[in-house]
Amino acid sequence: MLEKIISGGQTGADRAALDFAIARGIPHGGWCPRGRLAEDGAIPARYQLTETRSSDSIQRTEWNVRDSDGTVIFSSGPTIAGGSKRTLEFALQYQKPCLHLSGERDGNSAAKKFSAFLREHQIKTLNVAGPRQSAEPEVVHFTRQTLEKAYL
Repeated sequence: MLEKIISGGQTGADRAALDFAIARGIPHGGWCPRGRLAEDGAIPARYQLTETRSSDSIQRTEWNVRDSDGTVIFSSGPTIAGGSKRTLEFALQYQKPCLHLSGERDGNSAAKKFSAFLREHQIKTLNVAGPRQSAEPEVVHFTRQTLEKAYL
């Protein structure tokens, strides 16, 4: 089972995962940009994140991949772009397992695929990534729903 969930603290998939961890009593953390920058302002203090030296989100993206056993990228649609694409590139660079789950493509099978990924790669510290809420508002519900179903 998971020992820790990390993410960068951005709105969307990141915070949905952190909120899940807090609600379930799972330790959480991760790297966030200097100044705790997110699209809605400063990342709230309840999220136990450590600031990187840079305010550029790329550094936190890389360090969260580097410091995890594996990454899951949530998205609403079947493709990823922007920071999610960079997350995948860092996972390849660091040779870390990475799973992309799409609400549109994976739907009800997402929780089963997620659980299998955790077991297969013996993930203890999971990095959760995905689009910000303004880009894909549905990703919050999909992330939360998948994590909840997988944890039952």
